[in-house]
Amino acid sequence: MSNISSQSNIKSIAILGGTGDLGGGLARRWSRAGYKILIGSRTADKGKLAAEGLLQEFPELNVTGHENLEAASNADLVVLTVPFAHQISTLSTVKPALKGKILIDVTVPLIPPKVGTVQLPKSGSAAQAAQEFVGDEVAVVSAFQNVGAQHLNEDHDIVCDVLVTGDKRVARDTVIRLIEDLGLKGWHAGPLANSVATEALTSVLITINRHHKINGSGIVITGQSASN
Repeated sequence: MSNISSQSNIKSIAILGGTGDLGGGLARRWSRAGYKILIGSRTADKGKLAAEGLLQEFPELNVTGHENLEAASNADLVVLTVPFAHQISTLSTVKPALKGKILIDVTVPLIPPKVGTVQLPKSGSAAQAAQEFVGDEVAVVSAFQNVGAQHLNEDHDIVCDVLVTGDKRVARDTVIRLIEDLGLKGWHAGPLANSVATEALTSVLITINRHHKINGSGIVITGQSASN
């Protein structure tokens, strides 16, 4: 994974599954922060339609729509925002384009109808399954499992922190900088094995949302002094 360190200067981001709520919200915020966004979908037409929707709202943005492999091939960094059921099948179509890149995996192993119950895969976590599948020449970083998609799609400050796990410190550093560009606070949360906890937390938050009638609960890390 020797080329990963050169990926600290990210200018373009491919968002696979960018036609969905979470992927669309990330596309919306990163494009407005000045990044070139390539929205990927299973078909180029769906990707282009999503891009056109953003451009109608913000004509000055640098956003284009593509089929997933084309998007991944032409971006500096790739973000996977598809449902758990389509995680590995999507990765199988773009795997050649991921070599030497950072892959941000936001997948949560939610299994309907009991999405409020933690149901982790045999691999430990979805992110660990992704890393095993794509191999060591790709730096998988797990993030964004605990941010409500609706907040990313609205124009307001988001009171929610982002836990970032991954086995390469340089990759986590890069992702945390991208998170800060979204107006959020990112935290180093350890190796990819710790994504077991961050993915499981999503089901806990879903239960909190339902029980307390909250629209997109999140987490905030406390204890850091202002000087830190």
